[in-house]
Amino acid sequence: MPGPLPALALKHRELLKFAVVGGTSFLVDNAVFYGLKLTVLEPKPVTAKVIAVLVATIVSYVLNREWSFRTRGGRERHHEAALFFLVSGVGLVLSSVPLWISRYVFLLETPEVSLVTQEIADFMSAQVIGTLIAMVFRFWAFRKWVFPDEEAHPGRVRLAPAPKPKDEAA
Repeated sequence: MPGPLPALALKHRELLKFAVVGGTSFLVDNAVFYGLKLTVLEPKPVTAKVIAVLVATIVSYVLNREWSFRTRGGRERHHEAALFFLVSGVGLVLSSVPLWISRYVFLLETPEVSLVTQEIADFMSAQVIGTLIAMVFRFWAFRKWVFPDEEAHPGRVRLAPAPKPKDEAA
């Protein structure tokens, strides 16, 4: 007997898929950010963050287009991609601003603070606060402007609730 949890998951499957894509993109973002920040871009953490977000955005577009919002669309692919990257550009700014404020307004960088404090501040501002702000904006903007028409691709498989047995329908 299906319970409320599967029904809730089915109802919000687009949001759940977006969250999985977001989690994957978050891992890509972190790997690239720390890979650059701890090596070739050590003195330029904001540049490292921008590059990391760009790489994660490309991954995000492919996964969102082909999985999260696969039944949406209604636009030509190049127009949709341009809107996706425009919205993601705004998300890039939103995700970078907290790190910029942490480093250059609050001066949470060495030698003003310890290396441990700097790294915790970088993680919290860039990877937590910035990511959450950008995520909320992108989900709203993707549904509103990039992939606006639900059921735009009716030939694609979409799960529907199972029909009720005849003895329950009466």
